[in-house]
Amino acid sequence: MNITAQQALDAIAAAQQAATNIKVPMNIAVVDRGSNLVAFVKMDGAWLGSKDIAIKKAQTSNYFDMNSGEIGKLSQPGKPLYQIEVSNGGLISFPGGVLIKNDEEIIGAIGVSGGGVEQDEEVAKAGAATIK
Repeated sequence: MNITAQQALDAIAAAQQAATNIKVPMNIAVVDRGSNLVAFVKMDGAWLGSKDIAIKKAQTSNYFDMNSGEIGKLSQPGKPLYQIEVSNGGLISFPGGVLIKNDEEIIGAIGVSGGGVEQDEEVAKAGAATIK
């Protein structure tokens, strides 16, 4: 099953509201199970360079069925996924990419960039939480 366009828009809206609440403009991307971009928004004032990061955070989470921050922990020197960031045309292995599930089935992922990684993660989780 894939995320629908409406679900992606709902996740974006929730993430955008969370970003507004913390007063940090962000780029927010949602991808389906094929890592195809389904929805994207660049909030007014968000960094231009964060567009690609948001998309790659979502794709990274989706490629490996885990949040991007978890991949970051596994990709440190001496860990099993060391240097995985150079695969798949470049990955982003710090927080802000979160899986989107319908019940327990992964249907896509959301990636957020524009704040500190903790803020990105918080906003991404808010977006992902809209899908049940």
